[in-house]
Amino acid sequence: MTRRTILAAAASWPAARLFAAGAPEAEITNGQVRARLYLPDARRGFYRGTRFDWSGVIHSLEFSGHNFYGPWFDRVDPSVRDFVYDGDKIVASACTAITGPAEEFQPNLGWQEAKPGGTFLKIGVGVLRKEGDRYDAFKLYEIVDPGRWTVRRERDSIQFTHTAADASSACGYVYRKTVRLTKGKPEMVLEHSLRNTGGRTIQNNVYNHNFLVLDRRPTGPEFSIQVPFQIKSANPPEKALAEIRGNRIVFLKTLEPKERVMMGLEGFSADARDYDFRTECAGTGAGVRITADRPLARAMLWAIRPVQSVEPFIAVTVEPGREFTWRIAYEYFAAPPR
Repeated sequence: MTRRTILAAAASWPAARLFAAGAPEAEITNGQVRARLYLPDARRGFYRGTRFDWSGVIHSLEFSGHNFYGPWFDRVDPSVRDFVYDGDKIVASACTAITGPAEEFQPNLGWQEAKPGGTFLKIGVGVLRKEGDRYDAFKLYEIVDPGRWTVRRERDSIQFTHTAADASSACGYVYRKTVRLTKGKPEMVLEHSLRNTGGRTIQNNVYNHNFLVLDRRPTGPEFSIQVPFQIKSANPPEKALAEIRGNRIVFLKTLEPKERVMMGLEGFSADARDYDFRTECAGTGAGVRITADRPLARAMLWAIRPVQSVEPFIAVTVEPGREFTWRIAYEYFAAPPR
């Protein structure tokens, strides 16, 4: 699949028509939570960008009458870098237009050694063609080899396995992600493993963008984010929009189009217990708590009017022939509104 093919198919189409029509999907449920996921497909997949991991793309998740995910953009235009506003509408690039918890691995395998026109490996995407000297996450690179995806479905879980290798850089992996709804609980778990099948050590970070679109309520004073540590930030939010209050971040006004909150979160320890983010909407009593079994390497917050994203990073190091695992849990709740 070439970059030109993607551009021709995607140019300026409304998001619903571009991705939803005919895209392979599956649904899982544990009786309390019902989630709809898109499946990886190089020709018809909902997401075919070259930034985020193609597996586990969640279109919607419903619990107790609340919906936690969904499109936060109105249409897609591959000529756009990241996203722009068209009036009060949001136009996203082909690499940014994704929904739900979305993971990206950084940096790419073999990028530094490859010459322009050569190839490198993007975990969860495949072998890509290098253009230029500096990697751009928002650029739609040519997919030389999407690797091999296998999907195993159960009533309450879906397991994705991606096998890919780039001979030119001696890099390869088997990446497995299982999206599982916990029996008897309003919880979704992402179970990961990354086995290094190449001849070089894999050393990078993986983060989850966590595009939270809770009941389509705009980001504003009814939302707050809480962590177990006292928050520090070298780039605190704009004073009129949000502020840090100890271990909480609160929004001071409803964000308007083109307003955004973006900040780094510091103050966490090397203990995995600090990977604990609770986002709550006081207006509805609904929210989500995100925890993991690995410590934070870095953390960010990004929010605009229709969506909020806490972005926790995990450091990944895998020697040749070895495997690295990590687990992220999403606990959904719906308490009486305050």
